[in-house]
Amino acid sequence: MTKVLHLSASPRGPRSESLAIATTFLDTLRDLSPSTPIETYDLWDGTLPPFGPDAASAKMTVFAGEQPQGAAADAWNAAVATFRRFDAADRYVFSVPMWNAGVPYILKQFIDVISQPGLVFGFDPVQGYQGLLRGKRAAVIYTSAVYGPGRGPAFGADFQAPYLEDWLRWAGVDDIHSIHFRPNLATADADAGRHQAHTQAREMAKKFMS
Repeated sequence: MTKVLHLSASPRGPRSESLAIATTFLDTLRDLSPSTPIETYDLWDGTLPPFGPDAASAKMTVFAGEQPQGAAADAWNAAVATFRRFDAADRYVFSVPMWNAGVPYILKQFIDVISQPGLVFGFDPVQGYQGLLRGKRAAVIYTSAVYGPGRGPAFGADFQAPYLEDWLRWAGVDDIHSIHFRPNLATADADAGRHQAHTQAREMAKKFMS
């Protein structure tokens, strides 16, 4: 059975625009396919393991074809468990606010934790990297309060969508669908754009499981 995993990168709860649009998307999925398992992984819930010296040591040890030991082994096992939770899903929904032109650090931490050799990627000295995720599809909801297309460099730049979608493709996920809601702080009324984003979420959800 197809499983959906929602990865929430916003800590703002009910005040989060990205989470609100994701909720519309997921509620539509539930209405259309009540039997489809849908899990939400709040990346801020404290369960995401760190990626520090022990994890970095484990990664390089595995890269060298050896087995991590001691604290490095514990870090490796935590990374593998996080990856297994991610890999158990067939469809991904990411809700991603823009932070300082990029993604929230907690999402980068998640990517660093699971991007391990033999799990997310393989490597060949001649051919380079190969993504190992297969048969996956992703919907990504991007929001930003200042940056927006055509606003000029004084309003920031977008390292948010290019970064995440480059990582997804690198990992083997090239079936990617996106929603962008980027109201400007100077916009008096963002309701039209908000309505459009939620409408797009409903329409995208109708085709997401096919």
